[in-house]
Amino acid sequence: MVQEQKGETSSGMYTYKHHGDKGVDIHEIFVKKSRTRVLLSYCGLILLLAIVCRSLLGKEKLCLESVWSVTFGILVAKCLQYKPVKKESVVIMPSFGVQLEIHFWSGRVDRHFVPIGKILKPLLNECVTPVTCYWSLALLLRDEEELKLVFQKFRPPVKMLVPIWRALCAFTDSECTSRHSAVSKPNRSEA
Repeated sequence: MVQEQKGETSSGMYTYKHHGDKGVDIHEIFVKKSRTRVLLSYCGLILLLAIVCRSLLGKEKLCLESVWSVTFGILVAKCLQYKPVKKESVVIMPSFGVQLEIHFWSGRVDRHFVPIGKILKPLLNECVTPVTCYWSLALLLRDEEELKLVFQKFRPPVKMLVPIWRALCAFTDSECTSRHSAVSKPNRSEA
């Protein structure tokens, strides 16, 4: 289900909001908090605690079975772990740079500032793994070997990444070309 309102788009578990405030362009992607996932997270932690206590407080000595059960408990707890991220934001400040923010449900905020002079070009990447395929938004930075991912924790759909990518292209005066127009046509004189 897709909803579109004033600067707001919802798709699946993500909601995209765009607004400007005093010359600052703010793009936010929220994740919907799932009560079921939070409950499963706590159940996984309780299960891990029970397995560890049974292994350590049991009358028999620690053996290979204990190691396997603790390892299994850790894997189950990790799979059921609740992601504590509430939203990720891209704050575009003209003539200064871009601030990338990660907001956690606990209230903690991680911020990373990228000066305008360091940004060469924003990139919209299609990431392919053996298991899945997803889109990511990254910044190509001057004097850096690796790309800087704009969204560290989330994998929002491409329709939410495109407006942010276009805003970053306009901000950096980069040429915004879609994947269809980026393919160069062969020169007929060389053939």
